[in-house]
Amino acid sequence: MTLRTSTLVLATLAATVLPASSAGAQTTDPRPWGRVAFFTNTARTAVDGLPVRTFNELATSVTYQFPELDDDGLEYGLDVRHSAYSVSTRPDRVSIYAGFVGGRFADGVVRARAGHVWLNDLGALGSVAGGVLEVRQPRLLPSDGRVRAGIFGGLEPDTLDAGYADHVRKAGAFVAYDADHGRRHVLGLVMVKNASLTERSVVTATNFVPIKQKIWVYQASEYDLRQPAGQAKSGLTYFFSNVRYAAATRVDLQGTYNRGRSIDVRSLSDDILNGRPLTQTELNGFLYESIGGRVTVEVVRRVRVYGGYARDKNDRDSVPTGRTLIGGYAANVADSGFDLAASDNRIERPTGSYHSRYFSVGRQIGRQVYATADYSTSLSVVRYSRSDGILVELRPYTTRYSGTVNINLRRAVGLLATVERTSDDDTSEFRLLSGMTFRFQ
Repeated sequence: MTLRTSTLVLATLAATVLPASSAGAQTTDPRPWGRVAFFTNTARTAVDGLPVRTFNELATSVTYQFPELDDDGLEYGLDVRHSAYSVSTRPDRVSIYAGFVGGRFADGVVRARAGHVWLNDLGALGSVAGGVLEVRQPRLLPSDGRVRAGIFGGLEPDTLDAGYADHVRKAGAFVAYDADHGRRHVLGLVMVKNASLTERSVVTATNFVPIKQKIWVYQASEYDLRQPAGQAKSGLTYFFSNVRYAAATRVDLQGTYNRGRSIDVRSLSDDILNGRPLTQTELNGFLYESIGGRVTVEVVRRVRVYGGYARDKNDRDSVPTGRTLIGGYAANVADSGFDLAASDNRIERPTGSYHSRYFSVGRQIGRQVYATADYSTSLSVVRYSRSDGILVELRPYTTRYSGTVNINLRRAVGLLATVERTSDDDTSEFRLLSGMTFRFQ
């Protein structure tokens, strides 16, 4: 499918959906909502000594969904993405993130859905093409907390294409507690089978805890009960924690900790089923760990500055690296209407360093237009030793200029345009991004 054909097909789809939804909105309460968005990406890249390359992409997303109900009623949702490219080596791509029908029954206690469903409670493991059944505790007051529990099962959808993983089945259960101010605790069990092989049997846990509007704690984790693909190590696979503390009226403190193991379990299980040998590196995966903190201070009204430091490890035997970030933001400087932002980011590694600066200025123009201009630089220093013992140092330096305009028309239509130019020692690239979004209810 060519770019022109894709445009006609998707424009027809948008024209069909919009009037239909508007007509339904006049008779249904609550009303469904939707969004149709078109984005284009055009790039021209010139490399010294090579022919100039061009790249064009058209991306379209269609979202149409009935609001989640608290009482009995029909529920449905659709979220589809499509991408088309001018490069013949890249095929068109269709992604179905959601496409389901269902409803609530028994005074809102029971919910059933069938189709492509994404269970946000389970994070990255929550995508399933099949069925979901959930029951929840009734509550007398909107402020009451309540327990939910559910089971699900079906196929595993391809995340970036319309289709399903071959011979892969997914099933599981979850229990959750929801309360005031967004508080939520979720515990889930997900089992993934690849043909006859148990690919994963994993417990997931997420928690969001607000404490007296002063402290906010978020945590997510995954723990493999059995060896992934029957070969890799079981145990803690992923843990992330983010804590924010409003220490004073103008001071915020934030700390993050992230630890995990990156393993391509699908490739492992496919290799095992096809009798291909495995390496220890594939079984161990990449182990990573990061811990850091950040302080944000509002020095005067509408002016904030921040600074942070983190230590990162990219693998089990790697040396920890330091990452420093400082910056600030000022809104409506001296009542001029201009917003300013700047940051400085440094990473120090044993094999080199990385340094990036960023500056931005923006301004509201009238009631419907906001324009920004950005400038950034980055310097990477990479050191490595040749076989003859000589130390080689590379210092690629990159600059980027860009301008963006956002236009909101009648609350229902949004326009976006970005022009940017990036260049380094031997490469330059000009890129134009544009988009249009229709929102309706």
